[in-house]
Amino acid sequence: MTRIGFVKLGNIGVSTVLDLILDERADREDIEVRTISSGSKMGEEVVEDLVRIVEFHPDLIIAVSPNASLPGPRKIREAIKTPCIIVSDSPAKKTVKKLEEGGFGYIIITGDPMIGARREFLDPTEMALFNAEVLKMLSVCGVIRILQEELDKAISSLNSDDLYLPRRIVDIDEIIRLEFSNPYAKAKAIASYSIAEKVGEMNVKACFMEKDKEKYIQLVAASHELIRIAAILADESRELEKSVDGVIRTPHGKRGETFFKRGLMETLEKR
Repeated sequence: MTRIGFVKLGNIGVSTVLDLILDERADREDIEVRTISSGSKMGEEVVEDLVRIVEFHPDLIIAVSPNASLPGPRKIREAIKTPCIIVSDSPAKKTVKKLEEGGFGYIIITGDPMIGARREFLDPTEMALFNAEVLKMLSVCGVIRILQEELDKAISSLNSDDLYLPRRIVDIDEIIRLEFSNPYAKAKAIASYSIAEKVGEMNVKACFMEKDKEKYIQLVAASHELIRIAAILADESRELEKSVDGVIRTPHGKRGETFFKRGLMETLEKR
């Protein structure tokens, strides 16, 4: 039995499902998963509680947070000796060299945008809507499948002499290389992901750079309108894939193997 520990420090779009994508039907027999979370907080003061994940004796730790270069995520890494994969968003690109020097794996998702976190605009309902739009976009554009493949590969390597820890930046070029059945579906997915990258840029400016209330409220509102459009494009992409019976499905088997099919009524084949 392989033990996987998840540490969630703050929140990005993939945080809510990252531990679920390893066992989507809750019937895998080869892994045991535990998750510890700080909720929305990600300061250094919460780290002491989060590192208790080591009491589970995990074989692999996956730590997910916004901006992995910040003090909180950095302190988590300093406290972890187990093989570890960092999952983060675009600002984490600045810490790639340090992650590699520290022996960490990483998956950085440039299209997992910062939310418009201005009090005058962001309430719990708006927060939930934003994350719902982001999750749909990341799912349709292929990011969830990339995460599935990379984490599965790392888990499979734990019992071998050749440990695999991914070092991957999921940017627009990665989306362009993904397989779609319908070229128009792929074009819509590329457009959707590109918009999400822009949303992140806008919200960084609105939350950390712009001091004029009249400007930053409009910026965060505009960015949330954009992520809604990104989700609509993603939805249209999915519908186009369904229209040609070309939706790719990659469910896990009970022992962690991955199956594959494209047509809805096709028989699953082991990859």
